[in-house]
Amino acid sequence: MPMRRRLPAAALAAVAILSVQAAPATAAGPAVVSRGVEIPAFYTPPASLPAADGALIRTEPLPLALSLPTIGGPLPGTATRLMYKSTDSTGQPVAVTGAYIEPAAAWPGSGPRPLVALAPGTMGQGDQCAASMGLEHPVLLNGETVSVGYEDLAVYRLLASGAAVVVTDYVGLGATDRLHTYVNRVDEAHALLDAARAARSVPGASVTADSRVGLYGYSQGGGATAAAAELHAAYAPDVNLVGTYVGAPPADLAEVISGIDGSDLTGALGWSLNGFLQTDPSLRPLTEAHLGSTGRAALDDLSTMCVGDALFAYGGTESSAWTVDGSSLNDIIDAEPALRAMLDAQRIGTVKPTGPVRVATGTADDVVPHGQARGLAVDWCSKGGEVTYKPVILPGGGDRALTNHFLPLLADQGDAISWLTDRLAGRPTGSNCWTMPFQP
Repeated sequence: MPMRRRLPAAALAAVAILSVQAAPATAAGPAVVSRGVEIPAFYTPPASLPAADGALIRTEPLPLALSLPTIGGPLPGTATRLMYKSTDSTGQPVAVTGAYIEPAAAWPGSGPRPLVALAPGTMGQGDQCAASMGLEHPVLLNGETVSVGYEDLAVYRLLASGAAVVVTDYVGLGATDRLHTYVNRVDEAHALLDAARAARSVPGASVTADSRVGLYGYSQGGGATAAAAELHAAYAPDVNLVGTYVGAPPADLAEVISGIDGSDLTGALGWSLNGFLQTDPSLRPLTEAHLGSTGRAALDDLSTMCVGDALFAYGGTESSAWTVDGSSLNDIIDAEPALRAMLDAQRIGTVKPTGPVRVATGTADDVVPHGQARGLAVDWCSKGGEVTYKPVILPGGGDRALTNHFLPLLADQGDAISWLTDRLAGRPTGSNCWTMPFQP
């Protein structure tokens, strides 16, 4: 497909601060290749998995692209690639990959070194887009794929505080046995919480079961951390969760679909559909009845793409171009009870979250719409949650450009990390739910 739009200026700025590396060439490896990138054998799950959620399956050293050797060890720390066991939304065992980084910086607070479990924002659906690979290759350009490890900046800032960091690749991103189940709230929450469990067993890790744990995520990552805070008490009460940062969360997917449709990030519609069909194949005949040949080709194409690829190929595309009768994806969902029920099951905000949460959203964000993200804070406040709500007020074009969604990530990142590290240090916080009637 032709390139529809240029990369947003903010995305280009992110690229500029990272070192560019070509796709790694390997002499031998598995048969799995995604857009010209050979996925290391490490990412192929074994035939059988451990019983315990969070149990390590395998580890290996992970070379950080941005690292400085010193007498005391590498800065900002020593990274380990990992694969661990989780449970997906259907109750089945699943292998998930990720990375753990033991920081060189000392933890200045009391108690054992704390841990931040980082949920990446949207990376794409091809296995080569996984955040753990982005730590090794921050910018991947090989003529077939464009992938930027933009979460690396947050990872390094967290490491500088003395906290350890574990990053999940999510279910099916990296691990080559299935498609990534994009924005499946249960899969994402379980993968994130089990990454925190797995970190305790990484060789050389200083975190323990008593370590305070914080969750950090923006966009897709904000949805994952929000869902994890809701599911924590039932799924992973052994994780000592003390604070959760929820940035620009896609809490109500029906509203998010409307915002994304026709935006720079239209490709995310394909990733969502592919992910839900991975989870529930019985929906395939229903969806394929509405998709024309162009739509089916787009879903197949997007299944191997990263964000950069999708921006070039599908930015600005309307979902009506993918359907047999010109209906939008939201029109089809409204007309099909099974699809509507699928989206309703993904709604975040129905359960009081564990511990204090900080919800931040750009007031000009019309891609992952501000209103539904703010609505999550309101929902949690109504359930007695300990919520700090932060509207990020920046100018926006109102044209569903990705910059409306991406710039608040950068503008709020320092405050978000400071808030989270305060929770890791045991400092008290409070709720500002009382300000919601006065906040935009």
